[in-house]
Amino acid sequence: MIYRRISGTVLAALLISTPAVAEHHKSPGYGTDNGPEKWGQLSDKYALCESGDMQSPIDLAGANAKGNVALAVNYQSGPLTVSNKGLTIQADFAAGSSMTSGGMTFNLIQIHFHTPSEHAISGKRYPLTGHFVHATEGGKLGVLGVMFETGAANAELAKILAAAPTTKSEPATVAGQTIDPNGMLPTDRSIYRYMGSLTTPPCSEGVNWHVLKNPITASAEQIAAFEALMGDSARPVRALNNRLVVAPE
Repeated sequence: MIYRRISGTVLAALLISTPAVAEHHKSPGYGTDNGPEKWGQLSDKYALCESGDMQSPIDLAGANAKGNVALAVNYQSGPLTVSNKGLTIQADFAAGSSMTSGGMTFNLIQIHFHTPSEHAISGKRYPLTGHFVHATEGGKLGVLGVMFETGAANAELAKILAAAPTTKSEPATVAGQTIDPNGMLPTDRSIYRYMGSLTTPPCSEGVNWHVLKNPITASAEQIAAFEALMGDSARPVRALNNRLVVAPE
């Protein structure tokens, strides 16, 4: 249902936004032989992972401008649909949720997770991050990143973890269970804003990144559960290469 409302180009990008098996090549991952520094050599399709100059993640302390970027989030509760993608846990969202930034409306499609966080701030990485993936009707991708720090348990994460298979799986909807994306966002929606890429192969550029400055909490047990399911799944920070990065004032 989600994919019928976006273009084929966006669908293709989203289907490979988590590492996929490259034909006749080693599958991308986070190990010594197939990790981030090797991605560009695993397949011609992943060349941008090595040659691109607008890659993500970055260290947000490299921000070279300040401003309060207007971000409007309009998220609605909906059915809980969860899958294990092999290297990440993903929850898909029904139509009806969106964020608006820079005069563009991005429709919410899914959230997936990384341990530890991929973006850093002055070298600091949080133990868990969630990436809310969106797309405009015209095919532009927008991601809202939220960091989780150790503290009180998060009720929405608990629902995802309860439904998450321990092995790779297809999306499955949990009968009678709903999820509220707002419950995984901090009250303060101040963001870092820059143009970057997917953080997994094929590392496509032109992604509108929004990273929340303030974290939200997850319990130590929840963070450990994600780590057990996904392992180390964070790409190292990439060069800024003179890009504009706007930090909140």
